[in-house]
Amino acid sequence: MRLTTALLFAALLGTAAPAMAEKLGIDRIYDSPSLSGPTVMGLKIAPDGARVTFLRGSSDDQYRMDLWEYDRKDGQIRLLVAARQLEPHGEHLDAAERARRERERTAMYSGILDYHWAPDGKAILFPLNGKLYLYRLGVPAQQAIEQLPIGAGFALDPKISPKGRYVSFIREQNLWVYDLKTGKLRELTNDDGTIHDGEAEFVAQEELDRHTGYWWAPDDSAIAFERYNDAPVPEAERFDIYADHTRVVKQRYPFAGDSNVIWQLGLISPAGGAPRFIDTPAQDGYLARVNWLPDAKALTYQWLARDQKKLELVKVDAATLAQKTLLTETSKTWVDVNSDLRFLKGKSEFIWGSQRSGWNMLYLYADDGRLLHPISTGAWHIDGVLGVDEKKGLVYVSSNRDFVPDRQIYALQLDGSTADAPIRISRRAGTHVASFAPDGSFYVDTFNSPEQPPQVSVHAADGARLAWIEENRLDAQHPYWPYLKDHIEPEFGTLQAADGQTLYYRVYKPLCFDPRKRYPVFDTFYGGPRAQSVTDTWPDLFNEYMAQHGFVVFTLDNRGMARRGRAFADAVYHQFGKVEVQDQETGIDWLRRQPWVDPARIGAFGWSYGGYMTVMLLSHAAAQLAGGVAVAPVTNWKLYDTAYTERYLGTPKENPEGYKLSSVFPWIKNLPSHKLLLVHGMADDNVLLQNSIELINALQQQGTQFRLMLYPGAKHGLSSPAQRKHVFHLIADYFERQVARRGTCKDAAGGSEAGAITAGEYRDCR
Repeated sequence: MRLTTALLFAALLGTAAPAMAEKLGIDRIYDSPSLSGPTVMGLKIAPDGARVTFLRGSSDDQYRMDLWEYDRKDGQIRLLVAARQLEPHGEHLDAAERARRERERTAMYSGILDYHWAPDGKAILFPLNGKLYLYRLGVPAQQAIEQLPIGAGFALDPKISPKGRYVSFIREQNLWVYDLKTGKLRELTNDDGTIHDGEAEFVAQEELDRHTGYWWAPDDSAIAFERYNDAPVPEAERFDIYADHTRVVKQRYPFAGDSNVIWQLGLISPAGGAPRFIDTPAQDGYLARVNWLPDAKALTYQWLARDQKKLELVKVDAATLAQKTLLTETSKTWVDVNSDLRFLKGKSEFIWGSQRSGWNMLYLYADDGRLLHPISTGAWHIDGVLGVDEKKGLVYVSSNRDFVPDRQIYALQLDGSTADAPIRISRRAGTHVASFAPDGSFYVDTFNSPEQPPQVSVHAADGARLAWIEENRLDAQHPYWPYLKDHIEPEFGTLQAADGQTLYYRVYKPLCFDPRKRYPVFDTFYGGPRAQSVTDTWPDLFNEYMAQHGFVVFTLDNRGMARRGRAFADAVYHQFGKVEVQDQETGIDWLRRQPWVDPARIGAFGWSYGGYMTVMLLSHAAAQLAGGVAVAPVTNWKLYDTAYTERYLGTPKENPEGYKLSSVFPWIKNLPSHKLLLVHGMADDNVLLQNSIELINALQQQGTQFRLMLYPGAKHGLSSPAQRKHVFHLIADYFERQVARRGTCKDAAGGSEAGAITAGEYRDCR
């Protein structure tokens, strides 16, 4: 059982609660220090297991990351590298790095965002502002940091080779290596124009979760790398509009149905020489994953067909380039790519993740492609493999087996003996994100829950906590302490979809909740594939803000979303905006029946796919909604990329009716005037501004009035603190004016308007 907020105060070792809580404000949410406590990300365990390193936001700027360590031997936490010391004047990123950060959703951060351990555990490689640095442990501080002499130009995607002799990186679309032993710098490839070596193309980064284009052999003997030519991809011309200038950008963007890049997979020696290219399948498919076998004698690649209904795992002999297809996954809808492939070192076997049963389960294969047995079975979802302990015969996984909104850690026997009875390792309800040591002997857990902001601890493999790295205790020294008295924890529940499947929701009831009153609703959702919004986590503090200012904050995960099995996900196949809207309407209907909800004052908010859902809901259920905010919505799926859109809808040529009905335009004739606030960044290279331009034109042509806010120079995430503050002030103001102050209502007992609560009342409800 969780501590309530009141009990939490009593549990804080006698520390007195604040006599009067401060009011949570939007500006404060995005100022430093972070109200959630120290930002810890990028956790890695040293190869020898002696240290845990991580990135932490600076005390004066929560978005600028520094490199820290936790020494397991002495228990000390130390700052290793402060980004400001090396780059006191800030960063000047090139276009490729800015684009990469957008793809990785790290555009709001600066400083040290990536680093790599040397295999001997004695040095750490990290990039900063396009330069490469080596931090050596165990030497005097003044000698610890060395800037590598790699010449001019911006270095991307650096790595230390598995044996530690080389540092590799990408510069100006080519693959380079620096020999740490001889000091020699070598450009392994020499291409330009539309040819890229060692990089991941746009859709691989954005839609396949592959952010690199090269892979070292375990013995340093070779590098497997992707060479792609993006000449076949249409060159879309867009205008990035900034406050003081407009930039015409010619971006090779593969719209649904267009050509993708032409790619090859090659092998090259770090000593140089001509690459050898593997004879890969049809080029209109995707290079999804590349993995070396532990002995470096072979590698595998995963080829995903263009229609994404077939995935092949292919083994390649590194010496002869002879190939063998080890296994093939097929689906009537689509095959989801994952990163669960693990080659065992002690046996000629590998772990493979597949949804062939309708749920993501693990299987053990011989390395010749023979299925040995399932490692897991049943109607539950595995998020992914966390670690493997070959000596104990265990594989550790993440799952929501016990409670769908949770993320817990479980152990399974590799021999399949616990296939439907995994052992739960993590102990607290909430969300656990674990990083296991290479041998599986211990792990680092990043945990959070509705009452506990993220904290980081070291655990034995059986789940016993060994040490804190960041306890993030909610005491009087914590940044959130002044606001803790008003902290609202959510309630979870379930509804039933039209096809009988279970839908999970989360609701925050307003501060000073009185069940005799009726409240306005802030209905916030995402709704799209490969995501889950109803999670058992520390809240998005804007949701807290809205609840503390008099709104019921409601979120429902509709069919098509993640972590619920294939039947749940496949419901959106070949048409977006149908079952998702039906399910969100089910949630709205439930809200309207609650005696503490004012049915005349329900508003919707979503971003990206959620923005699309807002427009669709306003077009389908306008009578049930007082208004809605759509940020960066897709409005026409022909304007989105191949890999994402075709996975679910096929191509526009194959499924013209599905594309038509999935767009907002057949439906917006039902969108009333004055109910939509449309928001978009004017340099968005993900959901192109053209989506909103087409919607603006269509609404104007049919005479529908709406509100509009554009952000000069802003990308998809509106990532700067100033943009974030402005857009969330805008959203809060819209909901107070358009939703909370709208119309009249009766109280729960059917009495007078006195039962209606406005957001303004909640500023002083204490």
